[in-house]
Amino acid sequence: MTSTSTTGTVCPHCAWPDGAEPYRVVSRHPTADGRTTWVRCACGSLQVRLTDGRGTRVVARGRPANPQVAADRHR
Repeated sequence: MTSTSTTGTVCPHCAWPDGAEPYRVVSRHPTADGRTTWVRCACGSLQVRLTDGRGTRVVARGRPANPQVAADRHR
């Protein structure tokens, strides 16, 4: 299951700021309007970041593979 978010918020699993540099870029793809970047957050959840004329924002995110790791990083 994924949730929608916008830049200026934090990951609900580990509190890593959405506006920060991603921990790991998985892939980047040009689109007609900008670029889509798939990244792994600090907790391991997958995020889709869209960069266009409005800036960069997280448009979808998954859950971390290991919820305990996310809980430990949130403390």
